[in-house]
Formats: sequence, C-alpha cells, structure tokens
Amino acid sequence: MPKVIKLKRGLNIPVKGNAEKVLEKPKLARNFALKPGNFHGIRPKMMVRTDDQVKAGTPLFFDKYKPDVFFTSPVSGKVVAVNRGERRKILEVVIKRDDQIIYEEFEKTDPLNLDREEIVMRLLKAGVWPLIKQRPFGIIPDPQSKPRSIFISGFDTSPLAPDYDFIMQGSAAEFQAGINALGKLTEGKVHLNVNADKPVNDVYTNTKGLQLNYFSGPHPAGNPGVQIHHLDPIHKNGTVWQIGPQDALVIGRLFLNGIVDFMRIVALTGQEVLKPRYFKTMMGASVSNILKDNVREGNLRYISGNLLTGTKIPANGFIGYFDSQVTVIPEGDHHRFMGWADPGFKRYSATRTFMSSFLPERKYEFDTNYNGGHRAYVMTGEYERVLPMDIIPQQLVKAIIIQDVERMENLGIYEVIEEDLALCEYVCTSKTEVQSILRSGIELLIKETS
Repeated sequence: MPKVIKLKRGLNIPVKGNAEKVLEKPKLARNFALKPGNFHGIRPKMMVRTDDQVKAGTPLFFDKYKPDVFFTSPVSGKVVAVNRGERRKILEVVIKRDDQIIYEEFEKTDPLNLDREEIVMRLLKAGVWPLIKQRPFGIIPDPQSKPRSIFISGFDTSPLAPDYDFIMQGSAAEFQAGINALGKLTEGKVHLNVNADKPVNDVYTNTKGLQLNYFSGPHPAGNPGVQIHHLDPIHKNGTVWQIGPQDALVIGRLFLNGIVDFMRIVALTGQEVLKPRYFKTMMGASVSNILKDNVREGNLRYISGNLLTGTKIPANGFIGYFDSQVTVIPEGDHHRFMGWADPGFKRYSATRTFMSSFLPERKYEFDTNYNGGHRAYVMTGEYERVLPMDIIPQQLVKAIIIQDVERMENLGIYEVIEEDLALCEYVCTSKTEVQSILRSGIELLIKETS
C-alpha cells in the first residue's frame, strides 16, 4: 500500500449546487476570448488587429518580456474586438468563431523521440507553453529554465469542484502523450497526486512515467501548492512547475494530432443553476450558451472558476484560460433580518457561530455578502487552522503590507500563491483581502530580485 499523506488542517465549505455527473454537448459558443489578465507577470504585445482572420493556433499576442511565448487563438474566425481598459491595457481579444474550425497544422510526432529543446520549441510555437505555471510566483516559466519536478493535481477539493475522474474518462492516449512530453522538460519526476479517499481513475493508474502520490484531507488538499509543500518544498533558488490534468491533454493532442485543440469539459455549478452538470466546450468560450434557460432569475454573480479564487464575469462572459468550472450564486445585495442575532439554522459558519454547527452533513446556500465590514487585523489563529503548510500566514501577510522583503522570504512567500491562502481570506474575521495582498507581495519580490 503506497504512503498516504494525511492532512488534518483545512476546511470543506458545504455549498449547494454540485454538478451532476451528466455530460452535455451543446453547440459550441459563437464568441471566444483570450484574456491577458489570466496570466501574471506578462506584458502583451498584439500580433493581430480587429477584422483579421485567424485559425485555431494562430498567435494573437506575445509576452514583451519573453518574446518567444505566444498566446494563440482557441478557434478559427474573425477578430471582432480588442477590448482595453485604463491606460489602454488589453483586457481581452474577442474572436467570432467560423462555422467550421480550421486549425494551424503542426507536425505529429511521439515526444519520446524528441529531445527537450525540440519539445520546448514545439510548445512555444503552438502557443501552449502558457498552460504551465512556475512555482514560486505562479507565473509562466522561462523556457530556458529547468524545474526540479513537475506536479499535476488529479483532484480538486475547492467548493463545488469538478470531478476529474469523471472528466478524464476516455482520454488515456492524450494524457499519456502529454506526460511523455512533460517528462522531457524536467530531470526530476512528474508527480501525479490523487485523492486517497476515492478509487483512482484508470487513466491515472495506467499512465507510465508518473510518480503517483496519495493525499487525504479537506480543502486545500487538492491544491498543487500544498502538495508541492509536502513533497518537494520550494526555496529561493529552485523552481517547480505545475499543470492541470486537462491542460496536459491539450499538450498530448498537439503531439498526437498536430493541432492546438483547447477542448475542455467544464462543470456548471451553484445553487442558482437549474441543472448543474458538465458541458463539453472550449477554453475561452462564452458562457451564454451553457447558461441559457438554465439559471434562476434575479441578481446573480457569474464566476469563472470556484467560489474562493474565481473571477467575476458577466452573463455573456468567457471561461478563463485555466478554469474547468463556472459557478452561479446570488449577489449579496441585501441586509439579513436580525443579522448575527439570527440563530442560523440555515446559515453556515466556519467558526461554529450558528446553530447549524449541530448539523454537519447539511449543505447551505451562499451569496457574496461580506457579513460585516473591514475590522482591525488582529492575531486569531484562524489562518493556521485552514492552511496545512508549515508557514505562518498572518505574519506573512503583515510582512507584505509593510513591504519587508527579507521577512517575506523568511516567512515562506516562495511557497504560496493566491489559491493557497484563499481559505485564509474566507475565514478572516477582519475581512482582509489576503489574495490581492499576497499578489502585491509577489510582484514586489519579483521586482526586487530581478
């Protein structure tokens, strides 16, 4: 029996609206978008203009800091808009899809027959290199660098998370090809981490070239950052890379089929969804077609991603580059009757404030209400109870606020990105925006050390 890493600290938030394991295959959305904001630390430089025709796999922009890192179109069609924000910052490049998708053609080959430089060149040329994230910092890695190891989390423990065992069914060939390519990028191991509390998918167990690791415990046990911390901790002078299971499939399809196929299965979740289930769609697709006639009326919050780390989008917005989930919940635009005096039989509290703590198996309805305003930032021990890592998160946040770089390094900023401290933000009594503070600290550290 393989060793199981059991994590006791963490928190599973009991939200209503899990996706039923039914796969819908609706007509593909008409509009798609690639958003530079999905990638930290890049400065996009446009390669196309409005009204240009593109194919699936045609570069739309590149990173000015790393000119060989391209970001390619998920579909063929016409560039209908380049939406910009303040100071002409590029927010999204919108493509109107052709009736039939035409792909840029790349050479089909077995990655086992290629050396590392050839694989890197093919990933860069096809524009799938940005699928990989570097730890520390959660940024796109330098193509010239080599990681100590590569991590794939084969399960997700975030609220209403998609079931990757269901998503990955029937994708053994693509996954194996993706792992073969990733294995050439590191001199270390490719770690695949699975949930020890459930039977492991055959796609995972039958794939060669992997180090299979077992994790058990509440969220964030499924976060790559937590898994890296327990298996290959990150220090100042060393990098580890991570990639999602469906992103590994994109790389596999590139080598097997010679095309950039960003097909993705997305879980539509949340209490405001009439039929929460899985949809076969594509990265960057508009969510309007999977939401049509499938959500309740009212003032709703649409989120690309999960409730803790997802991004707010409009009802006709686009699926994020790394997201396999869309969540719909009510806006918190109302005052609760009696406020905290409510005994709370139907309300959840992580601190057992309400009577609902006597009903541990119940699931609850959530909205975006903060349930209070900003308060003094005092030591409570709340963060440590939900973070299964050997760092002191609240002291780290304080070091970031005062911009003490040396203390930030000593307190473990190299080990975490936003998703790792998302639960800390959720349970925070002071309502401190921990994730945005952490990103500001990471950006400061990159600036100071570059």
